[in-house]
Amino acid sequence: MVVEALLAFSKGEAFYNKIGRAWKRGYHLHGPSETGKSTMIAAMANLLGYYVYDLELTAVKDNTELKKLLIATSSRAVIVIEDIDCSIDLTGQRVKRREKENNQVLMGMEENETKSSKITLSGLLNFIDGLWSACGGERIIVFMTNYVEKLDSALIRRWRMDKHIELSYCSFEGFKVLAKNYVGVEWHELFPRIERLLGEVEMTPAEVAENLMPRSLAGDAEECLESVVRALEAEQKKLNATMMKTPLQRRRLTGSLSPEEKIDGMRFETEDSSVEPFMKQSHWGRGYYIYDTDL
Repeated sequence: MVVEALLAFSKGEAFYNKIGRAWKRGYHLHGPSETGKSTMIAAMANLLGYYVYDLELTAVKDNTELKKLLIATSSRAVIVIEDIDCSIDLTGQRVKRREKENNQVLMGMEENETKSSKITLSGLLNFIDGLWSACGGERIIVFMTNYVEKLDSALIRRWRMDKHIELSYCSFEGFKVLAKNYVGVEWHELFPRIERLLGEVEMTPAEVAENLMPRSLAGDAEECLESVVRALEAEQKKLNATMMKTPLQRRRLTGSLSPEEKIDGMRFETEDSSVEPFMKQSHWGRGYYIYDTDL
């Protein structure tokens, strides 16, 4: 689906001219670190034969400089803005920023003392799909973020970002693709074990690929798969250790809860300090499920 859309875009000059839009396309890639966002951008550029421009917003002085950078980029380009969620002044902070500036003006502070960066949200929007975006054509603009909830909705609304792609932790289907590419196997007796572990713990595709990497040119596929199993089991042990922090949690995981503890689920939950404040403000209740084995 992504490949077909990219190829159609690269051949769509006549279509974009007909509808009166700038010949560009926006992609928003989001998800945890090491899930393949940068790799996907490289694959997009290689597929289309485009140049890649990595734009670091914190190094840009103001909107004027941002406009100059856009004009200086060539056509047939992928313009990447990494970690856009880290640009605090551009990510949903407009109201707070105005309040802060008003307070500072009342205190007699100069405007140039209150701002470390003069790039505005409107300047970035012009860069993406405003008047500036009409300078040149055949460009793909990519936003990368680890925390999509921190982004200002204006940055990723419809028609501004044409495609939103979440890149998450490695699934079993993703693992099978990696195993075929790295060690040339489509099935192995360790696959069911790996599928179960991937369903229980989170591991990024980069971590899986690192363990699948052969240690030598004559690397053994089984050795690589066993390395993946060991890494997943190590993550599982860490997860279990994190879950077994309180004595009550340890008794639950080891199956040694007393009959009273097994029944009193509400009391079990309130032993967690993070739940207790919520429970103090909630209504208490208990539910029972009664059944007859003779029915």
